[in-house]
Amino acid sequence: MKLSKDIAAIVTGGASGLGEGTARRLAAGGAKVALFDLNEERGEALAKELGGVFCKVNVADEASVTAGFEKARAAHGQERVLVNCAGIGWAEKTARRSSSGEIMSHRIEGFSKVIAINLIGSFMCAAKAAEGMLGADPMADGERGVIINTASVAAQDGQIGQVAYSASKGGIYGMTLPMARDLAREGVRVNTILPGFFETPIYKQMPPEVKTNLMAHLQFPQRFGTPEEYADLVAFMVENTYINAECVRLDAGARMGPK
Repeated sequence: MKLSKDIAAIVTGGASGLGEGTARRLAAGGAKVALFDLNEERGEALAKELGGVFCKVNVADEASVTAGFEKARAAHGQERVLVNCAGIGWAEKTARRSSSGEIMSHRIEGFSKVIAINLIGSFMCAAKAAEGMLGADPMADGERGVIINTASVAAQDGQIGQVAYSASKGGIYGMTLPMARDLAREGVRVNTILPGFFETPIYKQMPPEVKTNLMAHLQFPQRFGTPEEYADLVAFMVENTYINAECVRLDAGARMGPK
């Protein structure tokens, strides 16, 4: 599938970070881009800049997701590309001792929230995109669309305190192959990117010494990745039709230790 003005794309979490980088890259390739995000001010401004459309969407709420797809399709037609970048972080041990010696378990509401946004949100958007893609006419090679999900290196190398986050990203990693198999006969591809450390709003807020410690996990180059580098891999996955059911680490060779 070649990016062009005939291609409509949806990017969840598209108002910032990896999602913003992806939206900019797809728009630069000519695609009509819809941004799903909760940040209305930033999303509207970016959509205007890119000539796209902003849809205020909570990916953990089915009614909100459905309304977002309806708005995006009304503006641009059936999307051929979906990139799931929406997600949140969380750090809490399975069980722990407080400073006063009290023993506490992981808060279930926190675990559930991470799963709802990161995993169920990604699946819900993917399933609704696939439903629409199946009704579209096939393009070259019989292709109808491509879905790209965002997991994390934490799906494989989860650290202390990352049990909820790793579970959510591990779920995305695990559903890649069966989802690709579900949709293969209909000409819809599914791939997943496992990013390491990237210059996104979450990491930009960290103290410099924390970032320095994280860089020690990297091989080469020893720096954080950029949203543009992530977006380049997205574009490559979109345009190379032979890439399907793949999970690709984008991490400068990082392998995470326990902490």
